Amino acid sequence: MGKTTIDRRWLPLNALRAFEGVAQHLSFTAAANALLISQSALSRHVIALEKLIGAQLFERRPHALVLTKAGQHLLPAVMKSFDRLEYALDDIRNEGAAALRTLRVQMPPSFAAHLAVPILRDFRRAAAEVEIDLVSPYGVGPPPSDVDVAVVYSKPMVTDSVRDLLWPVHLNVVCHPNIAARCAGASLGDFIAANELVHVRLSDLPRHHLWSQFVRQAGLHSLNVERGLVFDTALLAVQYALSGEGIALIDNYLFADYIGTGRLVKPFEDTLDDGYGYYLITHPEALSDTAIALFRSWLIERFGNGAGTGASNLHLAVSNE
Repeated sequence: MGKTTIDRRWLPLNALRAFEGVAQHLSFTAAANALLISQSALSRHVIALEKLIGAQLFERRPHALVLTKAGQHLLPAVMKSFDRLEYALDDIRNEGAAALRTLRVQMPPSFAAHLAVPILRDFRRAAAEVEIDLVSPYGVGPPPSDVDVAVVYSKPMVTDSVRDLLWPVHLNVVCHPNIAARCAGASLGDFIAANELVHVRLSDLPRHHLWSQFVRQAGLHSLNVERGLVFDTALLAVQYALSGEGIALIDNYLFADYIGTGRLVKPFEDTLDDGYGYYLITHPEALSDTAIALFRSWLIERFGNGAGTGASNLHLAVSNE
């Protein structure tokens, strides 16, 4: 049996709006109040939409409403479609006036706090009509589907999204200069064994994953790396190292300013390249959106080819502003 399609002439716009409201509030009562319609009318719209697509959109539990897999698939498409309609209508209504466009952007916490946020004002000066709604969830992997553009810490993967590699991650052992001076002349193995380890938590991986990879690559299989402190972000790990305690595995580019100014030092040149990188993720259909295109170009210009020769200068400029 072949695929069936829905003629756009009969798209149930009211039902889709009702579905969006219920999905956002996860409550028929709250959605009905927000949309200023009766709960029974709202329920009829959702049921009609479920009949049209032949799938249940919500799992109705005794004390909760949960989106099904079909509902999770449909919601971002509905939200983005209504958002774009809203932006287009506002542009027409406000033609000749400065119209604001809000971009929902996702970035990892360390990337956002250490690199992007300090220079977001530069983008705002260049594109004053674009406002930023920034979210910074923890974890590794693809972004949620309700953002316009995202930077993710991820391994290479094949998806339907446009993925621009900003830079591949290269991890080095870093520490406070006092620790390096105290352990001068020690071998890498002795240096690791003599100091407190600082771990950065990666979702769905053991807390000591990065250090385990590093010592395995260095041939130091007998070292115990299941000890030390664990932090949720690389930025917190770096702050601890800056206090004069512990040794951490840190990305060269992300914290090149601290290394370049000598606040942190690399006692050894051994590097772990475990396949991760910082990727800029954009939905293909969004590339024609002027605001998204502007922000994407700005990010690539600022951070693209991060492993290149301009990395240190960029970071020093950020830290001195």
